[in-house]
Amino acid sequence: MKVFLDTNILIDITANREPFSKWAIKLFKEAKIGRFELYTSTLSILTTYYLTERALGAEKSKRVIGIILKRVQTQDIDHQGLLNGLAGRFNDYEDAMQHECARRIPDIKYIVTRNKKDFKHSLITVVSPEELFT
Repeated sequence: MKVFLDTNILIDITANREPFSKWAIKLFKEAKIGRFELYTSTLSILTTYYLTERALGAEKSKRVIGIILKRVQTQDIDHQGLLNGLAGRFNDYEDAMQHECARRIPDIKYIVTRNKKDFKHSLITVVSPEELFT
């Protein structure tokens, strides 16, 4: 099953943000055994690196991002996607870009985020990490 990870899920695992990281860790473990195919946006990778680099330093952040990139496929956004995000119903432009990236992935089943309210206009089912496992 293909699932799209919002930035907050990546930050939970890289920064070990308790109590949220336990769900992110479980998600990555399940992906490792083939239960999920994980996707995210290139924007999420860059944002996660930026935030973790400030906390962990450049070398450790590069290693962590390298591990994530072994488990997660990325989706780019293009000019038209940027325009679509501006014209959409999302209040937050970054969330609109996440949604645009997710929409471009064939057969994507869920967007996984801890901020479901930010995706109330999503055309894709949005679940929290806990809901994904229940």
